[in-house]
Amino acid sequence: MKYCYGVDIGGTTVKMGLFEETGKILDKWEIVTRIEDEGKAILPDIAASILEKTQAHGLEKSEILGIGAGVPAPVTAEGVVNGSANLGWNYKEVKRELEELTGMDALIGNDANVAALGEMWKGGGAGQKNLVMITLGTGVGGGVIVNGKVITGEHGAGGEVGHICVNYDETDVCGCGNRGCLEQYASATGIVRLAKKRLAVETRDTVLKKESVTAKDVFDAVKAGDAVAVSVAEEFGRYLASGLINLAVIADPAVFVIGGGVSKAGEVLIPFIQKPYREKAFFSNREIEFKLATLGNDAGICGAAKMILDA
Repeated sequence: MKYCYGVDIGGTTVKMGLFEETGKILDKWEIVTRIEDEGKAILPDIAASILEKTQAHGLEKSEILGIGAGVPAPVTAEGVVNGSANLGWNYKEVKRELEELTGMDALIGNDANVAALGEMWKGGGAGQKNLVMITLGTGVGGGVIVNGKVITGEHGAGGEVGHICVNYDETDVCGCGNRGCLEQYASATGIVRLAKKRLAVETRDTVLKKESVTAKDVFDAVKAGDAVAVSVAEEFGRYLASGLINLAVIADPAVFVIGGGVSKAGEVLIPFIQKPYREKAFFSNREIEFKLATLGNDAGICGAAKMILDA
């Protein structure tokens, strides 16, 4: 039996898992991400934890196929990150450093791409080889998989779906420096932004409070039949559908998998996205399925392990 590690490096914690080559998870744990001092401790901490677990499970390095890791940044084919604000990194040769620290092979990918691979393997996209995953959290991330392979592109920025421009008339600036990015409307913070703009001019009664509204508040109010919240959700859905329509004519997936914190609202999300999508999508893409992600916090470690198992 051979084994591998899946690692999901986040700005707060690093989630890790030990997998059998069959895909069975033997162990899961996490450690704190120490981002101070330009994140110098992150990879040594991961390596020390992996070596400790290898010994604890009575394994030899020769039994480990490798370490897969997802990173919140574009990653080149050589496993290099040219900057990650969440981790404090500037230029970081992640693959090389992790291999040197552990004595094990390593493969590195963008965290959203890796999560998409996990959902294709064990989650909402199980059984499919062509899918697009959208992660709706503080920002909007994504992963595009065609014929079972993640599309990473020349600069490691393939799948950065949050920065598809869906509104050329936008005046507010996105975190990336551009204007009108999908992330400004479909992320948790984007939904709050839409809600506050709506509430500033709205005359109808609503349970939503402009000063404290959250994305969860919006969809909780939708479930309760609040008309103003429904209007916000419809606007969110139109923007997200616009981005997915553009993706569909390029990738032609079998399924869109919706994940991230916003997806915890549940099935109530799907009609707000699916209806405007099907009204405007190219006819060959119109019946693409919409599903919620199912792996939650395990998507990253599962996808990272899958990178190694597929290598």
